[in-house]
Amino acid sequence: MEKRRVVVTGLGCVSPLGNTVAETWEAIKAGKSGISNITLFDTTNFDVKIAGEVKNLDVGQWIDKKEARKMARFCQFATVASVQAMQDAGLTKETIDSERTSVVLGNGIGGFEVIENSMKKYFEAGPSRMPPLTIPMMIGNEGPGNISMLLGIKSTAWNIQTACASSTDALGLALDQIRSGRVDMCFAGGAEAAITGFGIGGFSVLKTLAASYNDCPEKASRPFDKAREGFIMGEGSTMLVLEEYEHAKARGAKIYCEFLGYGGTSDAYHITSPDPEGNGGARAVTLALEDAGISGDELQYYNAHGTSTHINDSSETAMLKKALGDHAYKMKVSSTKSMTGHCLGAAGALEAMLSIMAMQDNVYPPTINLENPDIEAGCDLDYVPNKAVKDENGINCVASGSLGFGGHNGVVIFKKIK
Repeated sequence: MEKRRVVVTGLGCVSPLGNTVAETWEAIKAGKSGISNITLFDTTNFDVKIAGEVKNLDVGQWIDKKEARKMARFCQFATVASVQAMQDAGLTKETIDSERTSVVLGNGIGGFEVIENSMKKYFEAGPSRMPPLTIPMMIGNEGPGNISMLLGIKSTAWNIQTACASSTDALGLALDQIRSGRVDMCFAGGAEAAITGFGIGGFSVLKTLAASYNDCPEKASRPFDKAREGFIMGEGSTMLVLEEYEHAKARGAKIYCEFLGYGGTSDAYHITSPDPEGNGGARAVTLALEDAGISGDELQYYNAHGTSTHINDSSETAMLKKALGDHAYKMKVSSTKSMTGHCLGAAGALEAMLSIMAMQDNVYPPTINLENPDIEAGCDLDYVPNKAVKDENGINCVASGSLGFGGHNGVVIFKKIK
């Protein structure tokens, strides 16, 4: 039986670079950094004092402020991005087919600030003084739950948790849902808000964060560069409206592109480190290409996981060479985390959206701060250093990949509809 085709008809985004898709994409094209001094908590006793925070978000512009107060920060981001995506898709709560529409949200940690604040109350004042909404605000599935309530969606509303691959895997799961015929439409993406003392402290003691750039935050995230020393935490949410092709055409929807394929694997190697040879990630690329029914030579752009850590950037480059051979040197590869920071469970959906926008504008996003590529570590591909590049011949096929703690690998492929 022929696969049901799936297309992207709506986008919504809240990121360290802006509170809409347009704001975020314009900043990306301009090579702007969203990294700055942390304002969400007092960093006096912390080695790391910088992150990619969401700034000046008026939640009340998109959702009811009273309802927002019952949500953790990640959940507010997710609902705002979902409303934006709904509006961009030309939909309303009333026109969504509630029983034929689902939600799949990727999230790594849940309501981290809720956990931190409630634990403080627990230890300082005892269990009876804990906030009553501690549990419903902290758990990750409240993200898709709130989206479904807000938009009236009555099919499944799932939360998927595969660390930094969460929202890429969420997109893959949504693709399968629509192809299977279980639903005709899905709001899929990711959300994260882990810039708290506990979050920054926890990643700091793992030695995964860059700690030497507090005085020049915009220079801190530098994927594939010799001077890289770790990632910078980001936050936000990106949601995509995915829809069966004939369903989208029947309602006259604007179509961004076709969602061609997904591939997912596990390294079975280490709880935090990727396989240095990139075997699992390479297999995810191969599976995505097989699922899409295309050859690797058709890929023009790959949005890399590109975290700015020593092990990731070299192993991911090896992964691409293993999966794509000589073509890895012919296509463009970049890490937009150089500008957004690492949004953890929300990163994959954000980077999928940026890949789609790259096709829309025929512009390859840059890897900023790439001043001295780490050739000795094998980082020798075309990473679009420092400035975006326009492709006058057009960008027709793109991919985005995510690699998560625990060895989770996910890759998604999109192509223009001809």
